[in-house]
Amino acid sequence: MKTALNTASKTYALPLIIDDFKQITKVGLAFSVVFSSVAGYLLGADTINLQSLLLLAFGGYFMVGASNAFNQVIEKDLDALMKRTRNRPVPSGRMAPATAMTIAIVFTLLGVISLYVVNPKTAMFGAISIFLYTCVYTPLKTKTPLAVFVGAFPGAIPFMLGWVAATNDFGIEPGTLFMIQFFWQFPHFWAIGWVLDEDYKRAGFKMLPTGSKDKATALQIIMYTFWMIIASVFPVTGLTGQLTLSVPAAILILMLGLGMLFYAFRLYHKRDNRSARALMLASVTYITLMQIVYVADKFLH
Repeated sequence: MKTALNTASKTYALPLIIDDFKQITKVGLAFSVVFSSVAGYLLGADTINLQSLLLLAFGGYFMVGASNAFNQVIEKDLDALMKRTRNRPVPSGRMAPATAMTIAIVFTLLGVISLYVVNPKTAMFGAISIFLYTCVYTPLKTKTPLAVFVGAFPGAIPFMLGWVAATNDFGIEPGTLFMIQFFWQFPHFWAIGWVLDEDYKRAGFKMLPTGSKDKATALQIIMYTFWMIIASVFPVTGLTGQLTLSVPAAILILMLGLGMLFYAFRLYHKRDNRSARALMLASVTYITLMQIVYVADKFLH
């Protein structure tokens, strides 16, 4: 009877352990980063090297997993104050901080090694991303709204990282991919910050640019969405080297951008959580479809 109970508890514990591991490494976020990196690789590659592509995907996952594990160790006491995060593995007490730190260190090593095998430049940008997220963005979140600006740098690296992985070169092309995702970060994260403002304030996080859910914050969201659209369609000019965009693809991306801009204006007029949530979903849809259009455009022309 006792053996049966032990077996049942172990069987029950395994899904919990897997779920905690997924939470500590933020698998959903990691998937979006891998998606962006692969899109960037496909844009930069003349011929697709399956080994490099797999190493990039694994390296991207390890990179995000490491950053988030470090983040959740550093912020464990603050996470315990917020409804959204209090049930995470470390603040809830299900996982020891030392265990989470071990995962973070192992993932950092695996991530940098995987990306180094692709090429040293890719590993360097991966390491910079982990450093900025962990050592600069995370501590700044309770100090200044400029934390979002700093966090936009590691957040914008994945799309660019794929191109660098494919070409072992950093120039106007990966720079343009970086700028697209850099400007996109602001409406995306400020929409999240708007929805979670009360929760963030419990932990002392300063995520909105003005500190309030006001017209000035909504206006900045609109402004950065404009810049994102301009950066996204700019390759149609032919001024971005090997990164090109056909006129039909540029029109399609422009339409997607204007769709997101519509939700940004709606937030400006209504200033409610429902509008912010709609903008957040629109931003996720935009970045995914925009990258698909870029890749499809390359292979159809």
